[in-house]
Amino acid sequence: MFKNVNLFKLLASVLLCQLAGAIGSLFTASSLANWYLLLEKPFFNPPSWVFFPVWISLYTLMGISLYIVWEKGLQESEAKIGVLIFGIQLGLNSLWSVLFFGLKSPYYAFVEIIFLWLAVFLTIIQFRKISKTASYLLLPYIIWISFAALLNYYIWILN
Repeated sequence: MFKNVNLFKLLASVLLCQLAGAIGSLFTASSLANWYLLLEKPFFNPPSWVFFPVWISLYTLMGISLYIVWEKGLQESEAKIGVLIFGIQLGLNSLWSVLFFGLKSPYYAFVEIIFLWLAVFLTIIQFRKISKTASYLLLPYIIWISFAALLNYYIWILN
């Protein structure tokens, strides 16, 4: 099963996604101890400890998905378009933390997460043209982003 795995590409793909998460966490960490704790949150807000393992898992799945598309060959236009859209959504993913935690703006973060959701959706559609597995690996991500958008919306409205 793993005999044809290009370990360099796999690790590079996963680490790239984890790096996006690390960039976002720089802005998150600075606001968790004070600003975020003081916000009014909806009843369905998960405990803080849930977010780290969820995001580590999602970034790993995203990286594996990217690896599968990369392995199919970037000389194909479908793969190039998919990787481009993937890169856009990854940038939007990090930007959300900058807006929500860095700028302390649930409103701007909510507007941005709509674009993030759309970019993830388009990535899934494009990746499906290349590999169903690559697209399926992104389904937990879009489900989580959908939940995060709802949570973001309520935090904006309540504050």
